[in-house]
Amino acid sequence: MATTTAVYARIDSKLKENAESILHQLGISPSSAIQMLYSQIVLTRGLPLNLQLPARKPTAIGDMTREELDAELRKGMDSMNTGRTYSPEEVMKELNKEYGL
Repeated sequence: MATTTAVYARIDSKLKENAESILHQLGISPSSAIQMLYSQIVLTRGLPLNLQLPARKPTAIGDMTREELDAELRKGMDSMNTGRTYSPEEVMKELNKEYGL
């Protein structure tokens, strides 16, 4: 079993609260995040860690007004009628690029 030691740091309380909220959403404890950070520092000899929530989420259909939904459906029909279609792979690639899914 590895020997462990405590790490103490003084940081702004609001920063700590905000960071721990994001870590909670990612399912990562503060101790695990520090362990991951230190491991990556050793492996890469730098600070490469980039864990983040997507900047924005796609709009859920249930959150759209009837007019917004109708407009989106019209855009889809117009695309199909003009032959502008996408494969499932192309759709997933765009969703991943835009929303980090």
